[in-house]
Amino acid sequence: FFFKQKTAYEIKECDWSSDVCSSDLSRFRLPSMITVALAKGALLKDSVARFAAAGLDFAAVLEPGNRQLMVPSACGRARALLVRNADVPVYVAYGQAQLGVVGYDVLREHQLPVAQLVDLGFGGCRMSVAVKASSPYRRAADLPAHCRIASKFTRCAEEYFEALDLPVELIHLAGSVELGPITGMSEAIVDLVATGRTLVENGLIAIEDLFHSTARLVGHPLALRLDGGELQAIVDQIAAVSAAPVPARIIGRLAFTIISAA
Repeated sequence: FFFKQKTAYEIKECDWSSDVCSSDLSRFRLPSMITVALAKGALLKDSVARFAAAGLDFAAVLEPGNRQLMVPSACGRARALLVRNADVPVYVAYGQAQLGVVGYDVLREHQLPVAQLVDLGFGGCRMSVAVKASSPYRRAADLPAHCRIASKFTRCAEEYFEALDLPVELIHLAGSVELGPITGMSEAIVDLVATGRTLVENGLIAIEDLFHSTARLVGHPLALRLDGGELQAIVDQIAAVSAAPVPARIIGRLAFTIISAA
């Protein structure tokens, strides 16, 4: 593909009229059934509600006894894949799902080549730097050079501290990052904060925000380019009931944003 770099975070615009893109289009075929990647957990209920507004009923995934990971819609023209939040853009990027719902934090951290279509407005939280409440530091820039920062989101943390021109040592943790400062392993953490209750209960405070994150509707770029109108109709209907739609028309030179690895 030919991409024109747009920002330091590799948000790019694709020129679908190029010969390179055309050759890839000739090898890509849309599946007969629409596949949607849905994240398990906190985003699932609202994600199902958004697709219901577009005529795709995936309510079966919310049933307490459901153990299926691939669930057809009630109308039979689509199916949902139940996956981990971080895996949603992977399934979309590789074309196993044409659409998906994922947190913006995941898009920023993993930067896979998927099209961001709609800000869905739910699942709101912020990516923050936090320290012990007893710490003397109240701004990220005040942290000492080469201090340790624990995080599940090391790419986001690295970009942030590089922008501050503050060298730090990043420690990747898969969970319970609050233990970093508590045990003395790290001076601070970079993590998602919703209500802030977990931080307070563990004696931590957020001192600075990197960015705000909400759930996003994403799509597979080539599937969108070859769409005969069915995917666009779903995108439009979901955008109509969402708080902050990102305009996207799937014609000619596509104007949606793509999060891509460098």
